Amino acid sequence: MINNNLKTIRMGEFFLSKRDFSKMLDIAEQQYLRYESGQSNPSLEIAIKISIKLNRHVDDIWYIEKIN
Repeated sequence: MINNNLKTIRMGEFFLSKRDFSKMLDIAEQQYLRYESGQSNPSLEIAIKISIKLNRHVDDIWYIEKIN
């Protein structure tokens, strides 16, 4: 399962609302909400664009949860 650190990054580093953060990332708020909640994952192209805007590596944002 793929998880993400979007909420942690948003709250811990940017102190922005979901709406403002999605605007900063230049994606629709509803789409951002799906990404943050894990309901969907962005395409690789969108994930790279988001990582560039956040000045992070893609794997700092999205990661595969280990299943035991």
